Amino acid sequence: MSLHPNEVLLAPVVSEKSYSLIGDGKYVFRVHPDAHKTQVRQAVEELFDVKVVGVNIVQMPSKPKRRGLIKGTRPGWKKAIVELKAGDTIEIFEGAQL
Repeated sequence: MSLHPNEVLLAPVVSEKSYSLIGDGKYVFRVHPDAHKTQVRQAVEELFDVKVVGVNIVQMPSKPKRRGLIKGTRPGWKKAIVELKAGDTIEIFEGAQL
């Protein structure tokens, strides 16, 4: 499936764990469910003008939720952990760091 780079990366993942990885040069993104490593690599390099060293893809499982007697599940999603070349950074993450 051919996806435009803007369609591959959906959003950055904002969590304590993802921000702790920034010190190692790793950035975490929520990605399209049909995207694969090559598409993620090309999208990050094209959109942020950086050099990607490695990409890891993780399928996040759906979680059961309950409110009163009503049971349901939260949908699963896919995330990518992108490692950049030493010295490269992505600016959208830099504002939240201490």
